[in-house]
Amino acid sequence: MTTSQTTVVVTGLGATTPLGGDWPSTWSALLAGKSGVRTLDWDDLDKLPVRFAATLAVDPSEVMPKQQLRKLDRNQAIALIAAREAWADAGFAPPAPKKGRPAEPAEGDTVDGDRLGVVVSSGIGGLHTALNSHDVNRERGWQRVSPFTVPMLMPNGAAGHVGIEFGAMAGSHALVSACASSAEAVGYGIDMIRAGRADVVICGGTEACIHPLQLASFGSMRALSTRNDEPERASRPYDKNRDGFVLGEGAAVMILESEEHARARGANVYGIAAGCGYSGDAFDIVQPEPTGAGQSKAMRRAIQNAGLEPSDIVHINAHATSTPLGDVAELNSIKAALGPEASAKVNITGTKSMTGHLLGGAGALESVITLMALKERLVPPTINLEDVDDEVDLDIVRGEPRPLPPGPLAALNNSFGFGGHNVSVVLKTA
Repeated sequence: MTTSQTTVVVTGLGATTPLGGDWPSTWSALLAGKSGVRTLDWDDLDKLPVRFAATLAVDPSEVMPKQQLRKLDRNQAIALIAAREAWADAGFAPPAPKKGRPAEPAEGDTVDGDRLGVVVSSGIGGLHTALNSHDVNRERGWQRVSPFTVPMLMPNGAAGHVGIEFGAMAGSHALVSACASSAEAVGYGIDMIRAGRADVVICGGTEACIHPLQLASFGSMRALSTRNDEPERASRPYDKNRDGFVLGEGAAVMILESEEHARARGANVYGIAAGCGYSGDAFDIVQPEPTGAGQSKAMRRAIQNAGLEPSDIVHINAHATSTPLGDVAELNSIKAALGPEASAKVNITGTKSMTGHLLGGAGALESVITLMALKERLVPPTINLEDVDDEVDLDIVRGEPRPLPPGPLAALNNSFGFGGHNVSVVLKTA
């Protein structure tokens, strides 16, 4: 039986993002400082305040059959793509076919379904399905609405499909906390293993809601960058001329495993999912609490949950959305959480400058990025940072990747969401 003292390791990674159709291509693009932001190819684009987004580098239709895609919302399809990659990367055998068909012999390790859990989150769920189905009902009648509409639009749909495909019977969960959703999924996955509910957890996040309604709504809030003439330079955390975030889409999945289970099967270990911290601002549905106290609490609680001290943190993948107020507020929270001496030594990066903001999928992707930065001892840069804001007084990695020192390393990934949800994840070298 596992306990709260159990070490939780990461044994598999998968992703499909604006930078690449899998994790290796995404990581290579991050180190190269590439932007995944591009102008949208839509009709009536001139009617929108924002005409660009960070769309997927590889469309799901290129890797999944049309018959399967008809029953999946886009966010569910890309969650399955990322989960399949992570599962194979962890060295597990492909899942057996469903509906009584015999499984073909397959190489790889197996896991007891009663000891396998799923936590895959989405902040918004099947937005495309909901809106498109509404249009079909209005224009063509209820008889033409797909019977798969509700399963396709529900926010737990991605978790459900992943759990069904891999036979996860320890529990299938979908935490929804806006842009902190999939960071919270990582924390819940850690807790499932520590509590003895599972030996292996497929955890992560997904979001695919680049739609005119989203651009109009966020545009009306003045939350999005309007740099329509040079979209690849629009996401620019910490820059004096930042004017809002860039909407993105994508999915990322990690395979979490108890160290005991991973060692028993000789699994490759990327690093340790060491802990997670949470807090609620209890302030406003959109605006963060102005002192940053909630964000600081989440970071401190994460460090404590991991059994570390603030001085152990060498790197932070910041929430850093490229909004005028949010970026500097988070830096102030970091200083309050770590203290002046520790925060002055931390390497901070804002990878949303390249991926855009994946909303509910951001925390999982950035946790994967943070883990790989520790394993490779190389922090991806913040791009488009040309004129550093006068209020930025911490060390931002910019221009080129930054090497990390030898020895044991620990890092934070921060995710903050509408509603006052604050989540910090701690990753460590193995």
